[in-house]
Amino acid sequence: MGKHIDNMKQATVFSIEEFSVYDGPGIRTTVFFKGCPMRCNWCHNPEGLLPKIQVVKSPNGCLRCGACEEVCQNKDECIACGKCISVCPRGLIRFSGVVYTVEELFLKLQKNAEYLKQCGGGVTFSGGECLLYADFLHDLISGLKDIGVHTAIQTSGYAEESQFMKVLSVVDYVMFDLKIMDREQAIRYTGRSNELILKNFEHLKESGVPFMVRTPLIPSVTDTKENLTAIAERIKDSGALGIELLPYNKMSGSKYTMAGIEYRPEFDEQAEVNADTDLFLRYGIKVKIM
Repeated sequence: MGKHIDNMKQATVFSIEEFSVYDGPGIRTTVFFKGCPMRCNWCHNPEGLLPKIQVVKSPNGCLRCGACEEVCQNKDECIACGKCISVCPRGLIRFSGVVYTVEELFLKLQKNAEYLKQCGGGVTFSGGECLLYADFLHDLISGLKDIGVHTAIQTSGYAEESQFMKVLSVVDYVMFDLKIMDREQAIRYTGRSNELILKNFEHLKESGVPFMVRTPLIPSVTDTKENLTAIAERIKDSGALGIELLPYNKMSGSKYTMAGIEYRPEFDEQAEVNADTDLFLRYGIKVKIM
């Protein structure tokens, strides 16, 4: 991939998961980039919110021995010095985040390239928000295309239009989130207006790149009849391959403790979600619950 390598470009990744069957066609390797411009009230990857490398601690099995506190260099705010990692007797503390150059990540992903191609799969880039690293991603995807690997992105759609278009020009498949259609509700629950997201959705429709819409089902927030109908209206006749509905993950809160963040959902976590597949079928939209 020599013509695509620019080792001045770097990106931070917090997880690489192999043999995924939920992140695009076939069996895939999914790369989770660290950092996200949104603050969705239900985010299930809190360790992916900040772009910097962090220290995360699992609360399960902690002896409360205080060893990590004794070596901490800054008790007011973690500086990721890592001293606590080596002294934990249960090995419950680790770094979250690895910095890669384009070449380093390409070489890592290349190892399973032939297997992924044989399975009709490929590599998916997610997050956090992978479009934060649009220049890096453009070069990496271009390199993977050179060796015949199918590529996909899972995105909130919140990115500068030029950055989105840059990645869209090389990627094979897009999973695009449409969460909340009302602007004020979007600001309240995701921390951002949906204006830029909807503009990028229009670019996606016109691009000719195959795409799937994804919607998280959050009780009384995204799963209302009004919101789901507005989403169906937006994607009908758009060329979307369909919509995938993702019911709220009730285990999300436990991951916040590891990242040292307080989890404060503004909705009833225990309420049953409204997975109204018939609504989308009435619009002629293929629908699947993930």
